[in-house]
Amino acid sequence: MTHRAKKLLIIAISIALLIIGKVIWVACVTSGHGDFDKEQAEITRRANYLVSKVATSPRQLLYEMPSAIDFQFRGEWALYSCSMTTAALANIAMLYPQQRDSSLKHIEQIIDIAMAPEIRLYDKLRWGEDPLESLDGDNSHISYLSHLAWMMAAYKQTGGGKQYDTTYRELCETMNRRIRQSAALNLPTYPNESIYVPDMLVAIVALDFYSKQNHGEYAEAVAMWLDRAKREWIDQKTGLLASFLTENGKTSGEVKGSYSALNCYYLTFIDPDFARSQYAKLKEAFLQTSPLTGIREYHDRSCWLGMDIDAGPIIANLSPSGTAFAIGCATYFNDAEVRKGLLKTAEIAGSTLTRRGKTHYWLADIALVGEAITLAMRTSTSATN
Repeated sequence: MTHRAKKLLIIAISIALLIIGKVIWVACVTSGHGDFDKEQAEITRRANYLVSKVATSPRQLLYEMPSAIDFQFRGEWALYSCSMTTAALANIAMLYPQQRDSSLKHIEQIIDIAMAPEIRLYDKLRWGEDPLESLDGDNSHISYLSHLAWMMAAYKQTGGGKQYDTTYRELCETMNRRIRQSAALNLPTYPNESIYVPDMLVAIVALDFYSKQNHGEYAEAVAMWLDRAKREWIDQKTGLLASFLTENGKTSGEVKGSYSALNCYYLTFIDPDFARSQYAKLKEAFLQTSPLTGIREYHDRSCWLGMDIDAGPIIANLSPSGTAFAIGCATYFNDAEVRKGLLKTAEIAGSTLTRRGKTHYWLADIALVGEAITLAMRTSTSATN
């Protein structure tokens, strides 16, 4: 055998050993998935990691966001890291009641960070006014206000006190008024842009929580929105709720895997039957099981390698954010086979690291928000909604 052939053989064997090692690693790490008692230790360690990164200070949280993205996205990702970590902690408090007090303490810290001027600055710059200092105005601010209200809803659901009651009421009162004033019952995230349906759904979820916690107040707005969604905002090709709407409330653009999975997750909070039918359509249009289980970003074309501003890097057709969001749907509907497949894909892509009682995917060092989303999704059961 020549020297070159030996070198190639060594390289081939090394690659094979790496692949075998990865397969064994993934099998070991994911062996306990499917049983929340078996998952408790890992879930707790992942929560510990998120708390250490999110429940810090506004400036430190912004520092954790990728420097390669612009200021608006750093602000958005910081807010979403707060809201998804809050959702995960609220779920954990329900799944493991002995962790309730700890979860509440950290949720309080995270809400305070989300309310800080540094975090809401991205929204202020886009609208030309501070979202919390203009609640009597008519500009939308729907994304920032809805995530903050949803966090406060989770705080109350977990058994929190009255310290945010006034702000929570004002946020929901403002969102209800602005939504009802809109002919389309929808508000834009930013000026002169399409209406992003998942952003609107966070507002509807927050109003629904408030309604259940406050004798049905704002239930009418939730019902009106859902009725129009089922009648007017369904994509004809896929049967899924639209990803984008025009200012007049008309469906616009293609339905995306990431948006559809997120829409389905939010619907579990307000209309489980509608969510179930949407989940079935999501799997029909976007679920891919080979070579990896995940959600495709595009239902009408292949994309083996690309980049999408909403989904992230597309590899082998799969949407990183869509795949993560779908874990929430699979968990909620006890779709064990799909959930295990999605979590295996997350492990293959993310690679779990554990140190000093904290566990996280290696990719969390690049995109912390992905870690927060995944933990919120894998703990989202009907018992926690």
